[in-house]
Amino acid sequence: MSTTILTTIIAYFALLFGIARWTGKRADNATFFTGNRRSPWYVVAFAMIGAAMSGVTFVSVPGMVAAQDFSYMQMVLGFTVGYVLIALVLIPLFYRHNLTSIYEYLKTRFGVISYRTGAWFFFISHLLGASVKFYLVCAVLQFLVCAPLHIPFVVNVAVSMALVCFYTQQGGVRTLIWTDSLKTLCLIVSVGMCIYYIATDAGADFSAALHTPIFFFDDVNDKQYFFKQFVAGIFIVIAMTGLDQDMMQKVLSCKNPKDSQKNVLVSAVLQMGVIFLLLVLGALLYLFAASKNVALPVKSDDVFPMLATGGYFPPTVGILFIIGLISAAYASVGSSLTSLTTSLSVDILGAKDISPRQRKKHHAVLALLMGLIIIVVNLLNNSSVINVVFTLVSYSYGPILGIFAFGILTKCAVKDKWVPVVAVLSPLLCWIIDINSVQWLGGYKFSYELLMMNAAFMFFGMLVVRKSEL
Repeated sequence: MSTTILTTIIAYFALLFGIARWTGKRADNATFFTGNRRSPWYVVAFAMIGAAMSGVTFVSVPGMVAAQDFSYMQMVLGFTVGYVLIALVLIPLFYRHNLTSIYEYLKTRFGVISYRTGAWFFFISHLLGASVKFYLVCAVLQFLVCAPLHIPFVVNVAVSMALVCFYTQQGGVRTLIWTDSLKTLCLIVSVGMCIYYIATDAGADFSAALHTPIFFFDDVNDKQYFFKQFVAGIFIVIAMTGLDQDMMQKVLSCKNPKDSQKNVLVSAVLQMGVIFLLLVLGALLYLFAASKNVALPVKSDDVFPMLATGGYFPPTVGILFIIGLISAAYASVGSSLTSLTTSLSVDILGAKDISPRQRKKHHAVLALLMGLIIIVVNLLNNSSVINVVFTLVSYSYGPILGIFAFGILTKCAVKDKWVPVVAVLSPLLCWIIDINSVQWLGGYKFSYELLMMNAAFMFFGMLVVRKSEL
C-alpha cells in the first residue's frame, strides 16, 4: 500500500508541475498577485469549491459524525448566507479600490498603523491555520507511507513543503486557479466513488446514513445548538473568505465585480453539496465499523484514513482516499503560501514593486517557517484538527472582522496608534470570558460564536478610540 500511495503522489505532482509550467509562462508580479484580472469566473467558481476545503475538511468532517452527527450542516447553512454578504458588500468595495491586498483598504480608511495591524493579524493567524491544516496531511502520510519506509517526520515535512514551494513560486494566483480546479475535480470524484464503493461493495446502509440528525434546537448551552452554529457560520465565512487574502486573491482575479459575485454565489451552493457528501461518507464509515465490530482509533481524524487504507474495503477506496487527500491538502497549502507571500511582500514589507527574485525568496522563507510550525504542532496536537482550526479563527480573525465592520458601517475616523492595542485586548477579553463562562454565565459554553464576540469587542474598542467624523 505504501508503494501505491507513493506512486499516486508522484503522479499527482507530475500533473501539478505540468500545470504550473503551463500557467507560469511569461508570469510577472501582476500574474502572481492578481492573475492579471483575467480569470474566467466559472473556472474560479469551480476552483473555489476545492480552495475552501483543505485536507482537514476531507479527513475531519467524516470523522466528526460520531460525536456531532450532521450538525456541521447548520454551520454550512450559515456559510451560504455569509457568501451572499461577501458578494453584495465586500466584492464591490474591493474592486472599487483596485486592491492587490485587501488589507490596503484599511490604510485608506484609517491609516498605516491600522493597515499593518490587519495585515499582521492575517499573516500570523493564516500562517498558523494553514500549518495546522497541513500538519494533518503530513501526519496521515507519515502513518501510511513514511513510517513503513522508516522515513522521519521531519523529512516528510521538508519534502512536502519543498514540492509545494516549487510548483507555486512562479505562476502564483494564475497557477492556483487551475490547480484548485484539478483539486476540486479529484475531491468530488474521490468522495463520490468512496461513497459508492462503501455503500455497495462493503454493504454499509446508505439509507440509514441519510437519517442522521442535522438540526439541534433543544439545549442553548450545547455547542451544537442551531443558532450558535448557524450565526457563527455566517461570520466565520466572512472572516475566513471575505476578509482573508488567501481566498479573496482568487476571487478578485476575475475581470470585474459581477463575474466575481457570480463566482462566489455559485461556489457557495456547490460547496454545500460537497460537504453534505463528506458527512454522508462519515456516517457510512461508522455504520460499517459498527456492523463489522471494527475497533476504531481514539482520534476521530484517524477513522477515515484507517478504514480507507486498512484493507477493509476494495483497494480502489484506499487509492481514492489518497487522491482526495493530497489534492485537497497540497492545493490548500500552495494557496496559503501564495497569499502569505503577497501579504508579506505588499502589506508588511511594503514592497509592491519587488523583483520576481525577491518575491521567490519571501516564498521560500515562508515555506520553511510553515514546515517548522508543522513539526511543533506534531508534538502538541491532541484533538480534532478542524476544531483547532475554528478555535484559532475565533481568536485571530475577530479583530480583522471588527475593524473591517467598523470601516464599512461607520464614518468615524480613529486614533490610528491605538488600533493595535484594541486588537490585542479583544481576543484577550474573549479568552478570559470563555474560560470562565460556565461559572459566570450559568453553565453556558461558548462555541465558534467567540468570533462574533471578539469582533464586537474590536468594533466597540474602535468607537472608544475614535476621534472625529470623516
